[in-house]
Amino acid sequence: MMPRFEKDFSVNSFGFRPNKNARQAVGKALGNIHEGYNYIVDIDLKTFFDEVDHCLLMNLIYQKVKCPTTLRLIRKWLRVPILIKRKLVKRRKGVPQGSPISPLLSNILLHELDKELTRKGLKFVRYADDFSIYTKSKYQAKTVGNAIFLFLRDKLKLTINLEKSGIRKPIQFTILGFTFASTYQKGVKGRYQLTVGDKAWAKLKQSLKEVTRKTAPRNFEERIRKINEIQRGWLNYFRGTSIQGKLRDIDGWLRNRLRYCIWTDWKKPERKRKNLMRLGIDKDHAYAWSRTRKGGWRIAQSPILTTTITLLRLKKKGYQSMLEIYMELNPSLCEPPYTRPVRTVV
Repeated sequence: MMPRFEKDFSVNSFGFRPNKNARQAVGKALGNIHEGYNYIVDIDLKTFFDEVDHCLLMNLIYQKVKCPTTLRLIRKWLRVPILIKRKLVKRRKGVPQGSPISPLLSNILLHELDKELTRKGLKFVRYADDFSIYTKSKYQAKTVGNAIFLFLRDKLKLTINLEKSGIRKPIQFTILGFTFASTYQKGVKGRYQLTVGDKAWAKLKQSLKEVTRKTAPRNFEERIRKINEIQRGWLNYFRGTSIQGKLRDIDGWLRNRLRYCIWTDWKKPERKRKNLMRLGIDKDHAYAWSRTRKGGWRIAQSPILTTTITLLRLKKKGYQSMLEIYMELNPSLCEPPYTRPVRTVV
């Protein structure tokens, strides 16, 4: 089915399509903003996959696919029962998520929205059910927003989440985890650079927390391996953004989490004393710190561990800081004046 529909899809649709990705969608959005389209109509569809009208969708599919067997299979799949309060209930609307055909069906339906926006001559970016429209004035943004609201409600029978939708300026706008920050350059106005949204930072920290949880049944090598996978994947997605300062903070916080895990793994006071001595602490201080009543998180941030379990020692175990990975992926952004000396102790 995909080749039949793919050739007609809009160039401004980037979700779940061959040779299209989220980074291209973000780049298109940034290009629109730099062209002066600084009033953004940000529309959030309320539970899109649960609101798709079956009759409307099947009619759109029938325009390209005439095979009765294929249409019958799709309809049966759309009507597959869902478990609600321990009872199987037939679907009357909505598309089951998780299937390879779900993204294609969403693009088929929302292609009607793309055609409407193109007919009006509007700048827009769509990634699956996440889309935004770019205008040059607040009045135009309001007019377009009202018209698209009526189109979605009356023609596509979709509901807009009014609380999450609205007219945004670039610095208030988030698209696929990215945000925009003004760049203050002499003689240049209206330029923005990509940064990372608060939700993406929170999700990253939560993922790292799960790996470095002291009760997690992992040895230190497994923790390091999983951390490096998370960090590299996250930074590869957000490459090209200006986030050096926050990465330093995340690195410091994460190294303290690792020291906390190490301190917890030592468990008994005598083992802590011997390990501290192996790391270069004198007998008296090693004994005192191994018997301390301070909590593990406080110990992890204390000089006794920050000066012994150093960045150099962590690197020997396979640890790589996010700032180093960032510099590896973005060499052009790490040239002076962006780079600053990194402390080797913490």
